[in-house]
Amino acid sequence: MGKKNKDFVKEITPMEEDFSRWYTDVIMKNELVDYSPVKGFMVIRPYGYAIWERIQEFADAEFKETGHKNCYFPLLIPESLLNKEKEHVEGFAPEVAWVTHGGKEELGERLCVRPTSETIICHMYKKWLNSYRDLPFLYNQWCSVVRWEKATRPFLRTSEFLWQEGHTLHETFEEAQEETLQMLDIYRQVAEDLLAIPVVVGRKSDKEKFAGAYATYTMEALMHDGQALQAGTSHNLGQHFTKAFEIKYLGREGKEEFPYHTSWGISTRLIGGLIMVHSDNRGLVLPPKAAPTQVVIIPIAQKKEGVLEKAKELYEKIKAKGIRVEIDDNPSYSPGWKFNQYEMKGYPIRIEIGPRDIENNQAVAVRRDKLEKEIISLDNIDTTIGEMLETMQNDMFEKAKQHREENTYIMDSYEQYKKDLPSKPGFAKAMWCGCKECEEKLKEETGATIRCIPFEQEQLSDKCHFCGKEAKHMVYIARAY
Repeated sequence: MGKKNKDFVKEITPMEEDFSRWYTDVIMKNELVDYSPVKGFMVIRPYGYAIWERIQEFADAEFKETGHKNCYFPLLIPESLLNKEKEHVEGFAPEVAWVTHGGKEELGERLCVRPTSETIICHMYKKWLNSYRDLPFLYNQWCSVVRWEKATRPFLRTSEFLWQEGHTLHETFEEAQEETLQMLDIYRQVAEDLLAIPVVVGRKSDKEKFAGAYATYTMEALMHDGQALQAGTSHNLGQHFTKAFEIKYLGREGKEEFPYHTSWGISTRLIGGLIMVHSDNRGLVLPPKAAPTQVVIIPIAQKKEGVLEKAKELYEKIKAKGIRVEIDDNPSYSPGWKFNQYEMKGYPIRIEIGPRDIENNQAVAVRRDKLEKEIISLDNIDTTIGEMLETMQNDMFEKAKQHREENTYIMDSYEQYKKDLPSKPGFAKAMWCGCKECEEKLKEETGATIRCIPFEQEQLSDKCHFCGKEAKHMVYIARAY
């Protein structure tokens, strides 16, 4: 036991020294994931999955509130279905995994392991849709998809990942557009209200949009290291897929019509974003709403009379308030070891209670984001802790927003941007003419991309920063994960 007490939290590589190594240390030492025998496929461990469950619960409640229903579609898609939509196939071709044998027998047709489910869903929608009275179709599924990635990093880019994908059908283009933007706003709520991650929302360029989409809308977040993360996308697919799959229905005028189609998704990539926006060199920092456990109570000198009883009394009181709370009364570890452990795991609030605290009708509370001790009264401690959690959630969002603002700047000139980029990461705002040549030149010469054309436009100049022609849009530019 003495050895265990000395064996405090293992060192985490400082992010300033090696950001990539820091990220790996944080996820591995907190047992969020582990590597599987197949490269690029991660095992999500209980603590990592518990964070995903918080995201699922929040998003799923919003989906259902807006009339969507969950269902499930098969993992395997016949090659002939995939080939019905040429542009879609070409967009995913390099990443598709194929099943060619069932047992020892070679299959008559290759089966694709879903990289996304538009094709199989459209096939089924064709069977189900008959009349305008059946519309809209508001369906979603929670599942995993496989995209055979060359370079992988847990949560951020893996060959298999968990996500949800919504697929809806509508009578009119306007209804589909309203749905597309509604779901993007729900994603913004997931990022900002649950995960305390500020995002820029807007439209993707035609080059960066989803294969086969009329328009793709995105939310972009900025990480600690100044790189961007595409945190969720919503697509207005128009009639592209419905025509390719001959999904028709009898319209109000008695004529056959094609419905309008949307799809939208968020994934376990959000957990990577959560880590890279909030965490520090001591480990995870979790916003209270997203934390599987919001409060941990650690009894001090717990063998002394009354300490464990008081700790359990506090536990019941705080739990009754609807707060997710644990008590760690394991005698095999010292309080000091526990302090370090829960700091590394990112529990939002730690409460320490010992004999002297009980005498003084108080406890010690430590917020993970500030690591400052605060003496709080045992009277109404449940209310006090609830208020602390709410304040911490807001503070973390404001801190992340400030970081983004401090690392967002207006491009002076493209030549200067190229020189500054290695030492000046972050979001650069620039004017763009809208042509693909400028976009391709940017990516080729800097590795940065147009992250989005934000809804909130600013007139920085009349001229495109890249070619000097008339500018059409203000865009956000960054290197990205």
